[in-house]
Amino acid sequence: KMSDTTMKKYDLMQQINSRGAFLCSKLCLPHLMKSSNPHILTLAPPLNLEGEWFKDYFPYTLSKYGMSLCVLGMSSELKEHRIGVNALWPKYLVATAATFMLAQNHPGVDLNRLRKPEIVADAAYEILNRNSTDCTGNFFLDEDLLKSTGITDFSAYMLDPSASPVLDLFLSPMELSAH
Repeated sequence: KMSDTTMKKYDLMQQINSRGAFLCSKLCLPHLMKSSNPHILTLAPPLNLEGEWFKDYFPYTLSKYGMSLCVLGMSSELKEHRIGVNALWPKYLVATAATFMLAQNHPGVDLNRLRKPEIVADAAYEILNRNSTDCTGNFFLDEDLLKSTGITDFSAYMLDPSASPVLDLFLSPMELSAH
């Protein structure tokens, strides 16, 4: 919440997320311009302007959406240089250090319902092997992308294959049912 966020913490979130995405991309441009299939892939959510993501998480949401806006801006600007710029986001929560830390503060979170990071890695591999000229400006969800390649069984990506996954942040069930 805004009232709980110090300016130091706010600045850190902005520096790591929004500024970090911009700076890393900017500094890599000379190398990307020389590449035969240049890509920038950012772990950023699709833009979802529903109020629930702003109500309790406004400072963090702003930093993550800054990354999403970088994808939009850079994909437009760098298209003429045939640099593909895309975002990838997990459809369901993934077992990372961040989610484990979050779970410590929320004892009701069932860690068995998390997915393994390999699903994001496999989706990233698919994106980075596409033609950068044709694949740019997209906001991919890992599962949806892998489904488009023919994968139908995602149980191997679960920490507990018998558990049902938990929808990730910034995604709403209503939005997903429209796809």
